[in-house]
Amino acid sequence: MGGKVSTAPASHLSGAERVRLAVYHGFARTGDAPGVAELAGLTRLTGEEVRRELRGLHESRDLVLDPEDGDRVVLAHPFAAVPLGFSVMGAHTLWWGGCAWDSFALPHLLDDEPDVLVATRCPACDAPHAWVVGREAPPEGGQVAHFLVPMAHAWDDVLHTCAHQRLFCSEDCVDDWLRRTGQERGYVMGLDTLWRFAGDWYTGRLHPGYTRRDPASASAYFAEVGLRGAFWGLPDERP
Repeated sequence: MGGKVSTAPASHLSGAERVRLAVYHGFARTGDAPGVAELAGLTRLTGEEVRRELRGLHESRDLVLDPEDGDRVVLAHPFAAVPLGFSVMGAHTLWWGGCAWDSFALPHLLDDEPDVLVATRCPACDAPHAWVVGREAPPEGGQVAHFLVPMAHAWDDVLHTCAHQRLFCSEDCVDDWLRRTGQERGYVMGLDTLWRFAGDWYTGRLHPGYTRRDPASASAYFAEVGLRGAFWGLPDERP
């Protein structure tokens, strides 16, 4: 679980790690990503050095740069700088939720946000939904999350992937949306599974030295929280 956010990463860290932490802490604190000039001031790097580190962090999938503006961070999971279907309201900060998964993850990541209000609309019927999502137990409700893109292809177009991890009123609404859009069915889970899935995935991202899970540890995590099948790179669809 994340600690209190700071404004200036320690100077003994690498340039890449200073930029990564400054981006994440900026998102956590304000709901938006700091720009190049602010990152330069926070990290004591030049603008060109910041841009170089941002490109490297994009290539390592630690954050996502705008495909049309390489200086702009649009995703630093679970934070987003663009609307992708969710708003997440804390005690003093309003974030865009990067997807259903990321929106449910925020109270698990931020120590000073024991719960948040996650709001969205059903993509099929436009019905509004909102849940208080905290750390102790999943929110109640019969809504379901539908993930369109299998994990093996999640980074082919990560903005498209995140924009299609949505919450629906029910499986009937999922089926209606799939018929209308011509998409193939992805993976459907209830709120309880989504909450478990989000709970520990991003642990440590606000701290120095964080490393992304390798494929084997990611698969183990997916299985542990109750996900099944080839969609997640797992062997079968056991109940």
